Amino acid sequence: MDIALWVVAGLLAAAFLAAGLMKITTPKAKLVERLPWAADYSDGAVKGIGIVEVLGAIGLILPGITGIAPILVPIAAVGLAIVMVLAAVMHLRRGDGLAAVVPNIVLFALAVFVAWGRFGPYPL
Repeated sequence: MDIALWVVAGLLAAAFLAAGLMKITTPKAKLVERLPWAADYSDGAVKGIGIVEVLGAIGLILPGITGIAPILVPIAAVGLAIVMVLAAVMHLRRGDGLAAVVPNIVLFALAVFVAWGRFGPYPL
């Protein structure tokens, strides 16, 4: 199960790192083409979301690899799960439809799995 938790944490970290870096580095005008919801938020808010995603991705992996403060791994997973709940609510309020929420649900479930495993029976 430890291997499964590492694999899921790695996949989550890769997904959130990519998404976060895209939000941080892409100009808002270009970002809106790929992420229409970004038009509803300030440039700072979108970059802030990207920073949270990058920090969450780092928190899923780095503490576990280094052994320094490994409690941060499940805390990062919980934080990313909360980000996905907020993203799903935002999509539903915008009327984007259920299809826009499916990725949020999948990422939420994976983050909860990592949090459960690392807080519970398989701590680092």
